[in-house]
Amino acid sequence: MADDVFKALADPTRRRILDELVERDGQTLFEICARLVARHGSALSRQAISQHLAVLESAGLVVTRRQGRYKFHDLNTRPLEHIVTRWLRPDGPESTP
Repeated sequence: MADDVFKALADPTRRRILDELVERDGQTLFEICARLVARHGSALSRQAISQHLAVLESAGLVVTRRQGRYKFHDLNTRPLEHIVTRWLRPDGPESTP
């Protein structure tokens, strides 16, 4: 699971999408595209952004919910907890100098 998260975070566009969802959760594809253009000058198509969202969703970092005919994308930080706890694990006696 951590490998999927690292792969998803490797792309700068996907990191920008996550940054936008941190600032305002529950955005539609059109809202995300508009914010990326306005803030980062991103010239990617809606299809490209949709594909990036699919990668983030498959890694568990984005959850998509449907309300009526709209799909809203929400940030999910749970997959990051595994990575953080692994890195913040207290040092054992074998790691002390």
